[in-house]
Amino acid sequence: MDVGRPKKDIDILPDDWYNDVLELYEQGASDVEVKAYIYNQTGTFSNSLWNRWLKDEPEFSQTIKKGKILSEAWWAKSGRTNLENKDFSYTGWYMNMKNRFGWADRTTTDVTTKGESLNYTEEERQARIKKLSSKQ
Repeated sequence: MDVGRPKKDIDILPDDWYNDVLELYEQGASDVEVKAYIYNQTGTFSNSLWNRWLKDEPEFSQTIKKGKILSEAWWAKSGRTNLENKDFSYTGWYMNMKNRFGWADRTTTDVTTKGESLNYTEEERQARIKKLSSKQ
């Protein structure tokens, strides 16, 4: 026998919720803004409810996935169309892209060769194997 309050499902949202959510994302909104919209519409909300809906409610999950694409597109266009705008905050835009959309500065780390060439002749390869084997 189930005890406690019944779980909320997306039926508590207004009929046109998905259009409102997609419109927010089309304007570059974040998940936090969408959560605030849901709270304002329903009077209740939590991160655990958000996570459960993403997992258990296919319509909600697909809407959020589409919305994130729309939001990233808005931000990408904002950067692209402001290339010549001296007042545009590229630092703020770049940090937003890194923090929200997984952008990263490219780094290359060589953890296996320490900068040594891997182009050995057969004789050099055998000598290297023998040397490394003797260290064990």
